[in-house]
Amino acid sequence: MAMFLYINGDFIDQKKAVISPLDHGYLYGLGVFETLRTYRGVPFLLEEHIYRLNAGLKEMGINQTLQTDAVSKIIRELSVLNGLKDSYIRINVSAGVGNIGLQTDTYTDPTFILFQKELPDADQLREKEAVILTLRRNTPESGFRLKSHHFFNNAAAKREIGPGAEKEGIFLSQDGYLAEGITSNLFWVNGGVLYTPSLETGILNGITRQFVMRLASETGIPIKEGVYRKSVLNEAEEIFFTNSIQEISPVRTFHGRRLPGKKGSFTQVLNKLYQEFICSVVSQ
Repeated sequence: MAMFLYINGDFIDQKKAVISPLDHGYLYGLGVFETLRTYRGVPFLLEEHIYRLNAGLKEMGINQTLQTDAVSKIIRELSVLNGLKDSYIRINVSAGVGNIGLQTDTYTDPTFILFQKELPDADQLREKEAVILTLRRNTPESGFRLKSHHFFNNAAAKREIGPGAEKEGIFLSQDGYLAEGITSNLFWVNGGVLYTPSLETGILNGITRQFVMRLASETGIPIKEGVYRKSVLNEAEEIFFTNSIQEISPVRTFHGRRLPGKKGSFTQVLNKLYQEFICSVVSQ
């Protein structure tokens, strides 16, 4: 069965899609992307993803501003073509064609691609083994971390821990502070408080990170963002990761130390609120 994607105004078999070798997204990594899920055909937290993507485009000097309603319509049409209601979506915008050499002018003809694929088989609250990476997190390309095509730091970290989905690596910043997972944000619980590294460590301000913090705040869970050494995880009562595809991923072991994983009380409360919010959105 052919899988379709959307590229620059057209729905096309993904095997037939092409971009120019002179696209500066290919030549120089000038592009940003977002990944999100659809639930029963509804793209989740799409407005927040589009807002962050547009901020990245502005930072890169790519003259395109996406509209949430327009992107939602493309996702709905693509979901019909691919026969997928629950899916993985990637929205990708690269700089577009330019001369060989660095360009200082604004890019005015970007390449827009929207990909869709089936979700991997995974239960809610899929437990992880967490390890501290020896590879350090690279510093952001500019004043804040972009979700950009500059992804080799993440790829090299994944090579360090291996291909299995059951393990997630934790980056330390260049200064040795807790940062984030390879494809996730990091949270832990101690003494009734939910902790997470602050943006000043150079992490990506994940959409699911922001959403989980909002859920915690609304339910009265105290939250602290800050700069922390890895030793604090040795005392953590719960640890979990967040991202838009896997939602909340609780940690069952951290360097051999057993943790409650999906039985953790904070994890269960936040996951319950997460799933209730999804149900409220898709039932509208």
